[in-house]
Amino acid sequence: MSTPKQRLATFANQVPLFLGLVLLWILLWGSFSWLNLLTGMLLAAIVSVGFYLPAVELGLRLNLWYTLTFLVRLGFDIVRGSLQVAVLALSPRYTPSNAIVAVHLRTRSDFILTLTGVSTSIVPGAIVVDVDRVRSTLYLHVLNVHRPDQVERFRNGVLDEERRIVMALGSREDVERLRRVRGEDRSEQDQRARDQHAHEKRKRGGTA
Repeated sequence: MSTPKQRLATFANQVPLFLGLVLLWILLWGSFSWLNLLTGMLLAAIVSVGFYLPAVELGLRLNLWYTLTFLVRLGFDIVRGSLQVAVLALSPRYTPSNAIVAVHLRTRSDFILTLTGVSTSIVPGAIVVDVDRVRSTLYLHVLNVHRPDQVERFRNGVLDEERRIVMALGSREDVERLRRVRGEDRSEQDQRARDQHAHEKRKRGGTA
């Protein structure tokens, strides 16, 4: 039998998820109204109570500066994505070339996985089509992809979004893991650059 302290902790963990579902409902409608708020609260309560959801442990950490940075950048991305999709829709020379891009997130938090997927999907031009919760991987359908470098640029953009969310709302464990993995990525990039430089140097020496 759970203690009052455990029940209070469970309730505290569910409140942000409930509010997140309400916010998602309002964003899907694209405008705020009291009717949207009430129906969003009703649906969030039904989903939270009537459907099984895996337990999500939240660190309840909030950094106001990084949260503001995340929201401002998200608003900018939404406006930019809307303009880009509008240009594609009106362009007579547009040739459809879409792609399914897998993005392996660096954290292992269900909370961060969900927020990253939602914030990426509300930006026009990409939408989550599948999620691998075990491997913390998002699969996204992306518009107007013609070259491999565009895939990498989009993937890096999603990872940057994950970083902003972690710095704003992630737990201390999420922040530490993100910094550790980024450090490992930089080390691998430096090693590849050194190997490439050594290869080119040997090649120049061989052709001299």
